Amino acid sequence: MTPAEFEFAPSGRIVFGAGRAAELAFHARTLGSRALVCTGAHPGRHGALLERLGMPFQTFSVPGEPTVETARAGGEQGRGMGADLVVAIGGGSVIDLGKAVAMLLANGGDPLDYLEIIGAGRLIERPSAPLIAAPTTAGTGSEATANAVLASPGDRCKASLRSAFMVPSVAVVDPLLSSSCPPAVTASSGLDALTQCLEPFVSLRANPVTDALAREGLKRAATGLRRSYCDGNDLEARTDMALCSLLGGIALANAKLGAVHGLAGVIGGTVDIPHGAACAAVLVATVEANVRALRLREPASRALDKYREAAQLLTGRTDAAIEDGTAWIAETVRLLGIGTLSSYGLRPEQAGEVVSKARQASSTKGNPIELRDDELHGVLNASI
Repeated sequence: MTPAEFEFAPSGRIVFGAGRAAELAFHARTLGSRALVCTGAHPGRHGALLERLGMPFQTFSVPGEPTVETARAGGEQGRGMGADLVVAIGGGSVIDLGKAVAMLLANGGDPLDYLEIIGAGRLIERPSAPLIAAPTTAGTGSEATANAVLASPGDRCKASLRSAFMVPSVAVVDPLLSSSCPPAVTASSGLDALTQCLEPFVSLRANPVTDALAREGLKRAATGLRRSYCDGNDLEARTDMALCSLLGGIALANAKLGAVHGLAGVIGGTVDIPHGAACAAVLVATVEANVRALRLREPASRALDKYREAAQLLTGRTDAAIEDGTAWIAETVRLLGIGTLSSYGLRPEQAGEVVSKARQASSTKGNPIELRDDELHGVLNASI
């Protein structure tokens, strides 16, 4: 049923289109005078953009997924140079790091003061320093969300900083920035983007606005995901996936996610696996488990209709059943070369710990039905 009332928090300013990254310097000069620029492992890739920034800056490289320690180091560097602006040019890891640093510059303290689960969970009281996010992958939608995920290797988990104050001031989404993204990253990030449209669509917290965003995002995934993997220079496909990622980010920020992300977050803290690959590895089995549970325990659930509609959007067939949609996803996962969880090192004996932690994850709370432990174990068994 459509909710009688709901809330919707829009993202910051969005600048979208091929070539729009050239406007990054203009937006930077309207927001600050000294920038900390967060990038991936090779900041030289963005030399042309940085040369035109028009203000003093220092770079801070994020070689992998951001950790508590890298966020701490980024905050210290930003404070040391007197940065009043953060620019994040990179994938979801870089943008999450940029969001964490911008928050620390304004609020002070240490990441552990604010982190959920492993930290003190202190309320973020002040708006973050201005942040410009320029994604170079189409996956996480982090340029439009209000949280940043940090890994804590010692705790073998990932945890979030979360506040409406952390939404980037400006998102510069230029599909051309993703044209050099390698196929493996295109696959992992793209399947994450697809998942981040599907899960908010069937979420317990979905509303008419998030439904509209998720529908369009699923359409874009259907037309762009496989093509962008096969040909990274296909600008139309890259544009479709940039939109899919952006729309999914806005949708999930307002309607939450589900068990796929609840499991993937824990798996990513347990073994070395790209986040999108973890989502893709458990996606089909999770959808099948949700559908079985809904048909058995809540056959009148609107989520079943939405899974059917998603199948129609992904396959392009108006007569598609839910099973046709899961078959399309399974084939896409195979075509894009995503392995099983065991291929990334997850062992069957680790399933109990994963299920226990995933049940407590914030993402899981948006799932269209509460899955029992045996059902979550079934998902993992089918995905290993």
